Amino acid sequence: MRTLLDRQVYVCYGQIYVESDPEFEGLSLDEAFEGQANGLCGAAVPGALWLITGLHTGAVAFTVEVHEEPPPLAPHWQEAVEVPFRPLSEDVGLAEWGGGAFWDLDLPVRDYRVRYCARGMDEARDQDTRLDGEPGSDHYLLQFWPAAPAPGGILRRTSGTAAYWHAEFVTEPEGAAR
Repeated sequence: MRTLLDRQVYVCYGQIYVESDPEFEGLSLDEAFEGQANGLCGAAVPGALWLITGLHTGAVAFTVEVHEEPPPLAPHWQEAVEVPFRPLSEDVGLAEWGGGAFWDLDLPVRDYRVRYCARGMDEARDQDTRLDGEPGSDHYLLQFWPAAPAPGGILRRTSGTAAYWHAEFVTEPEGAAR
């Protein structure tokens, strides 16, 4: 396992992105989550991921890791979703909203499975905005490992915030059991 990023990152409007297209001009929330099986990590646009956070505005703890094989899902993560991802170039990075900071993720172009984990989303949503010097309540982990493309899904859902976003974007097939 390699840790590519482990720091506080700034989110705005409860979002941050992974981008890999040098000509990327942004995407819409609806585009990112179209046809997705979760509401936290939108992977519908090739080479991009749209990541939802509980905090609306401010710094959140964020870690990015790359693994050689699927890592175990640690029990302290309250939310976990998985999606397929393939960068469009080797210029892959975590990008703040509105063209803010960009952190290189050093990922070769290949197919990956991505797991996005969170904890403290409800507390962060209640906090709404985190000012400098205030304690943070939400933490995020983004894990990549080589894997053939496969449908995404929800592995764990415990918070009302995650439930809200899943309900916004996930449409169950007609007649599916609830």
